[in-house]
Amino acid sequence: MTKFLNFIDGAFVAGSGEAFENRFPTTGEVIGEVSAAGKAEVDAAVGAARAALAGPWGRMSVAERVGLLRKLADGINARFDEFLAAEIRDTGKPHSIASHIDIPRGAANFNVFADQILTASTETFEMATPDGAGALNYALRVPRGVIAVICPWNLPLLLMTWKVAPALACGNTVVVKPSEETPATATLLGEVMNAVGIPRGVYNVVHGQGPGAAGEFLTTHPDVDGITFTGETRTGEAIMRAAAAGVRPVSLELGGKNAGIIFDDADLEATLEGIGRACFANTGQVCLGTERLYVQRGIFDRLVEGLAAKARSYRFGDPFDPATTMGPLISAEHREKVLSYYAKARADGATLLAGGGVPELQGFEGGYWVEPTVWTGLPETSPVVSEEIFGPCTHVTPFDSEEEALMLANDSPYGLATSIWTTNLSRAHRVARGIEVGIVWVNCWFLRDLRTPFGGAKASGIGREGGLHSLEFYTELRNVCVKL
Repeated sequence: MTKFLNFIDGAFVAGSGEAFENRFPTTGEVIGEVSAAGKAEVDAAVGAARAALAGPWGRMSVAERVGLLRKLADGINARFDEFLAAEIRDTGKPHSIASHIDIPRGAANFNVFADQILTASTETFEMATPDGAGALNYALRVPRGVIAVICPWNLPLLLMTWKVAPALACGNTVVVKPSEETPATATLLGEVMNAVGIPRGVYNVVHGQGPGAAGEFLTTHPDVDGITFTGETRTGEAIMRAAAAGVRPVSLELGGKNAGIIFDDADLEATLEGIGRACFANTGQVCLGTERLYVQRGIFDRLVEGLAAKARSYRFGDPFDPATTMGPLISAEHREKVLSYYAKARADGATLLAGGGVPELQGFEGGYWVEPTVWTGLPETSPVVSEEIFGPCTHVTPFDSEEEALMLANDSPYGLATSIWTTNLSRAHRVARGIEVGIVWVNCWFLRDLRTPFGGAKASGIGREGGLHSLEFYTELRNVCVKL
């Protein structure tokens, strides 16, 4: 049993809220207790972050901050196995995924944004004045202040440092509220912060739920200067309402019902490899995952046959075993939600091509398992086709023309991501321009240059993260006009 405490002003402290259980999704067993922050602890965390802005952190040069960010990356990698075990125990995801994505990329974010802040530029303009002497305008990039970071449970370390790293690079301080499902790596990072010499109060962690608890206390706190959140759209809407008081900026990466479009000239083998990952990776618990597939009729039968075989090929089991390729869902509650959509698909008359149920696993009966699932035959009005499920499942629909494919893909309130599979370059560019999303992949999926803009359109979010785009959120631009 591990006890997870809040990390406030450089120290681990118990919370005044009601403690809650931390469970291992692979077995459902209780493996820890999380100390929930009450209003007093959130106040203390925000106060510590505010004080750190006026302390040594606020007086550091960019070069000094960058040096500490690089030490943070090294500190995570030095304790790689500890972070890896903590992430696996929180999420149940296989060692093969967490060791190649979650921990290395979580550490790398500090180096990525150290590089970005060193090369970030601003504007300079000369202007004429009535006396002929002129004036010079230049912009300064100054920290926004105290940033509330609200993190999801699907990629806990990676998506937390994706926000914390640019915030710290820009000179801000942070109060992090990790998901109540995944408290471990955000807490462990507090130890690394202390070990590498990050000043007290720069990085704070408060644990708890959302409404009426730590999440609400943090997002409504008047001394929070900006809020960044990754998660479901309804929560994002609540955060926007909270941020309206005080007119504070938000950066929101929200839900999606992402479409993949496969044309009949696509390389079928490469497409099946890529689209299989897009549908089933991380047990479908990826905001960028594909839950709607539109396949040109000429290759429809071959594609669905290959995708169904891909769904049946995954190996369940102990996440610490390198041979395991699929883990459980995050919680019993989430499994109930996903299985409710499996039931809706049956009730609506879907043709089931693979999965559709719960695997039998000896020794892991209490875990939150579901089978990777492929359907076809449902109308676009079915909740299975129109609502975000966030599980390892996809529905496949045939189409005949490029125009029809675009119409089907865009017929959604969401607009996060899509992938296009074709060997026709002109078609790829046309469809990429016509699809209403924040990110388009052509003949690939989840390939990310971290300098590029990342975020969603429509109900999938507001704002962009990545490279200079992250710096735009975590800083204020101040113009200085000097009369010559």
